Amino acid sequence: MKKWTVLFAVIGLGIALVGCNKEEQKQPEQPKKEAVGMANPASVYCEEQGGKLEIKKEEKGEVGYCHLADGKVVEEWTFYRENNK
Repeated sequence: MKKWTVLFAVIGLGIALVGCNKEEQKQPEQPKKEAVGMANPASVYCEEQGGKLEIKKEEKGEVGYCHLADGKVVEEWTFYRENNK
């Protein structure tokens, strides 16, 4: 009976010591995501037409506006869609 008590005590102590290991497990490195490198076609179109692009932060997020040479200001995607059907 005493042998079983000692055996369980040793096993329990071993498990407790393994659980107290402070060394952190290293996570495998995730591959780094690279930028696609594609420009926003609406922004490119605005500049190709001689416009200046302005990005404004609005309630729903960022919106690009194209300031055209004739003084008009239009939302870049609206301008792009109207002229690229």
